[in-house]
Amino acid sequence: MIIVTGGAGFIGSAVVWKLNGTGRDDILVVDNLGLTDKWKNLVNRRYLDYMHKTAFIEKLVNGQIDNIDVIVHMGACSSTTEPDADYLMENNYHYSRRLAQFAVYRNIRFINASSAATYGDGSRGFSDNPDGLDRLAPLNMYGYSKHLFDLWARRHGVLDRLASLKFFNVFGPNEYHKGDMRSVVVKAFAQVRETGVIRLFKSYRDEYEDGGQKRDFVYVKDCADIIGWLIEHPDVNGLYNIGTGRSRTWNDLARAVFSAMGMEPRIEYMDMPETLRDRYQYFTEAETDRLAAVGCPSVFTPLEDAVADYVNRYLRQADPHL
Repeated sequence: MIIVTGGAGFIGSAVVWKLNGTGRDDILVVDNLGLTDKWKNLVNRRYLDYMHKTAFIEKLVNGQIDNIDVIVHMGACSSTTEPDADYLMENNYHYSRRLAQFAVYRNIRFINASSAATYGDGSRGFSDNPDGLDRLAPLNMYGYSKHLFDLWARRHGVLDRLASLKFFNVFGPNEYHKGDMRSVVVKAFAQVRETGVIRLFKSYRDEYEDGGQKRDFVYVKDCADIIGWLIEHPDVNGLYNIGTGRSRTWNDLARAVFSAMGMEPRIEYMDMPETLRDRYQYFTEAETDRLAAVGCPSVFTPLEDAVADYVNRYLRQADPHL
C-alpha cells in the first residue's frame, strides 16, 4: 500500500493521479479536508480509503496500519504568509519528523516535500547539496519549517535513507482550493476572462524591469512524474531540487497565458504590498545536476506548452481537475 499525505491537496492529488495512471489504486489518502473544496481533487481518483491526518498519525505509531510500501509525504501548510509559527512548527516540522522516523526505521520508502522557499532571497545560491544547508536563510516561517526538517534529517543521518524534494514554483490542475496561494497562471486566466488584462507586481530593484522578476516555473504533472520514478527507485535518496533549471519572467508567464487563450497581451503593473517587499524573491532557478546524476529521466514541459495544456485541457473545461 502507498500512503499519500496531503493526498487531496495540489501536488498530493497529482501523485494519486500519476499512480492511478500506472494502474495503482492501493492508496491511503491522508489529509485534512475541513471546510475546503479539496475533496473535489479526489472525485476522479481511485484509492482504498481516506483518513484524517490526526487519526492517521495516531493509528500509525500505534501499529494499527500495516502493509505499507511507500509514504509520499506531501501534506503541509504551504502558505508563505502563515503567521502562526507554532502551528507551522507542529504541522510542518514535528509531524514530518515523526513520519520520517516511523518510515526510516522500518525500511519503508519515504518521500518528503521540502521547498525552494528554504533558499530565501537566493543570494546564497540554489544548490541542493546537503553540505550547504547551514548557509541557507529562509525569508518566511513556512520556508524555515521545511528547512528544519532537512537539517534534522542530515543531523540524524537519515537524509541518505529518504528523498526530500525542494519544489520550485509549481503550477497546474488541482490547485484551485489554495486561495491566494494559487499560481499566477490560474489567477491570470480569471483576470483575462473578467477584464482582458493581467496585473503583475512592479519591481523595486533597478536590475529587474516591472514583471521581469524571475522564477523557475514547473508543471505539476512533471513533479508527479518525478515522484513516480522515485517510488520505483527506492535506492535513490537524498535532497533534490524539483525545478526546470531555467528561470523565466512573470512577463513570460503572462504572455503564455494570453497566447493559450488566443489573445494579444495586455499587462499592467501594480504596487507590491509593503509587507512583501522585504521578503520577496526576485530570482529562483533550480540547480538540477544532482537529480540528473542519479539517473532520473526528468524532461520538463516548456513553460508555454505547460501553460497551454493547463488552460485548454483544464481551466477552460467544466471539470478542471485531474
